[in-house]
Amino acid sequence: MKQVKIGVVGLWHLGCILCSAWSKLGNRVIGFDYDSSLINNLRQAIPPLFEPDLAESIRRSFDEKSLSFSDEIQSLSECDFIFLSYDTPVLDDDSSDTSILEKAVKDIAQVMKKQSVIIVSSQSPVGFCSLLRGNLKEIDDSFDLAYSPENLRLGEAMQCYLNPGRIILGTVDQDTETKCKNLFSQIPAEILSMNLESAEMVKHGINSFLSMSIVFANHLSDICEATGARIDDVVKGMKTDPRIGPKAYMSPGIGFSGGTLGRDLKVLDQKNEDFKGQAVLFGLIHTLNQERKNVIVNKLERIVGSLSGKSIGLLGLTYKPATSTLRRSLPLEIAELLILKNATVKVYDPKADFGELDKKPNFIIEPNIETLAKEADGLVLLTEWREFSQYDWERIPKTMRNAVFFDTKNYLNESIMCSAGFSYYAIGR
Repeated sequence: MKQVKIGVVGLWHLGCILCSAWSKLGNRVIGFDYDSSLINNLRQAIPPLFEPDLAESIRRSFDEKSLSFSDEIQSLSECDFIFLSYDTPVLDDDSSDTSILEKAVKDIAQVMKKQSVIIVSSQSPVGFCSLLRGNLKEIDDSFDLAYSPENLRLGEAMQCYLNPGRIILGTVDQDTETKCKNLFSQIPAEILSMNLESAEMVKHGINSFLSMSIVFANHLSDICEATGARIDDVVKGMKTDPRIGPKAYMSPGIGFSGGTLGRDLKVLDQKNEDFKGQAVLFGLIHTLNQERKNVIVNKLERIVGSLSGKSIGLLGLTYKPATSTLRRSLPLEIAELLILKNATVKVYDPKADFGELDKKPNFIIEPNIETLAKEADGLVLLTEWREFSQYDWERIPKTMRNAVFFDTKNYLNESIMCSAGFSYYAIGR
C-alpha cells in the first residue's frame, strides 16, 4: 500500500512505541504531545522512560525522516490515521481519568482532514469509545473512530506490538473497518473485528483474567507453604493440563502493580455494581491483591523477627524488570510499609527513575549490591532484574549482619543461594 501518514497523540510509553513501530514499517509518522519539553527530548531521541532499543529505534527513524515530533496540533492535519495513545491516567482508587482523552479528541477534530480515522489505543472503559465517536461525528460526519487496544509488556514492548499474534479491532462502520484492516495488514497477525464495546471488553477481560490468575497463584502458594507442598512443582503440574496450558499466568509473588490490571478490574467492578446492584468477583480480586503486600511484609517479619531497628535491603524497586518507571510500583509500597515498621530501608535498582518520586524518599538509595548488603539484617528481592540472576553472591553473606535472603519472585536458584551462605526463603515453599 502507498505510504500512509500517521499521527500519534500522547507520547509516553505507548505513544513512543507506536511512533517507532509504524515509522519502522515505512510510514510517515508525526508524534504529537502538549508537553513541549517532552517533544524537545524526543527530537534528541530521549524517550520519557527506559525501554530496550526504543531510543535507538527513534533515532534511526528520525534520521531517516520517517518520524517527526511536534507540540502543534496543526501538524496532524494531513494524517490518514491518528492513534490516541495516552497512557490513561489512573486515580488513587485505580479508576480511570479519561479527561485527557476527551480533550485530545476534541482538539484533533479541529484539524483532521476529511475521511480520516482516529484509532484509540489508550485503555478505554467500556462504552467510552462510543461516546467519543458520537462527539467526533457531531463535528464532521466524515470522521470516524475505531478502537484497537494495546497489548504491550514493558521491556518487550516493540516486539509485542510488531508481533502481537492477533489484533483486536473495534469499529461501527464497514468502510472504517476496511480502512483499518488495510492499515494493520502491515503487521503479520490475525485481525479480529468486532464492535467498539466488545473490543473494550476484550481488554478488560484479558487483564481481569490475568489479575485473577495472579491472585489465585498467590493464595495457592500460601497453602503450599503451610502444608509442605512446593508451589513451583504444583504450578508445573497444573500447566500440563491442556485446559490451563504452559503460558498460564501463575507466578506467585508480591501481587500485580502498575495500575493497568487494577484499572480494568475497577471498570468491571463498577459495571457489575451498576447493572446488578452488587459487586463481587472483580472487586474481591482487586482487594485481595491490595492485601498481598501485607502478606509479604508479615512473612519477612516472621523470618527476621521484629523489623524495628533492622536494616533491610531491597533488590529492585520498579514494578517489573526492563523498565525505569516507579509509577504504581508495589515494591515501592512495600518499602513504605517497612519504614512504617521502623526498619531502615535501603534500595538498589539498576534502572529506576527516582526523579519520578513526588517527594524526597525516606529510604536510602544505594549504587550497587555490595553497599546495599553491608550490615543488612536481610535482603528482599522484589524485581527480577537479570543482573540479580547473574550476580556472584558468594561474598555477600559475610558482609551482612544476618545473611537472610527473601526471594519474593522465586527467581534465584535455591541451592546456589544456600551454598553461598544465605538462609534462603522463597514463596510457596
